[in-house]
Amino acid sequence: MDNPGKAPWHLWVVGLVSLLWNAFGGYDYTMSQLRDPAYLEATMGPMGMSVDQSIAFLDSFPVWADVLWALGVWGSVAGSVLLLLRSRFAVTAFLVSLVGAILSFAYQYTIDLPPQLADNTMGKIMPMVIILAVVLQWWYARSQKAAGVLR
Repeated sequence: MDNPGKAPWHLWVVGLVSLLWNAFGGYDYTMSQLRDPAYLEATMGPMGMSVDQSIAFLDSFPVWADVLWALGVWGSVAGSVLLLLRSRFAVTAFLVSLVGAILSFAYQYTIDLPPQLADNTMGKIMPMVIILAVVLQWWYARSQKAAGVLR
């Protein structure tokens, strides 16, 4: 960097894209936790699950699994905001998110999923995409911290 006090243009691009991506995760988490019927119909209906089946599935999660899910989601949202604020704590937030996401998805891989979810290709691919996205965000935040961009 030519000017160590100035943030590079890519920080704003990565930060905004990251925030938009993670805001959807926050919306999904919130609507799922609220058991919003319209949202569950829109997201789970196309996979062949009724709203009642979706609610029963979400209700089957133990509290610790919901906590891991929350850490995964809200850690990334916090990481994105902290990245835009140029805070070094973005690195820690993305790391918390990564641990929460990995453990949350590990739990989901160990339970008997409803057949509609077990046979869904997107349900198998999306966890890997999410983990990859968090790894990349964590790596980016680490590199910006090392470069002196994050304070």
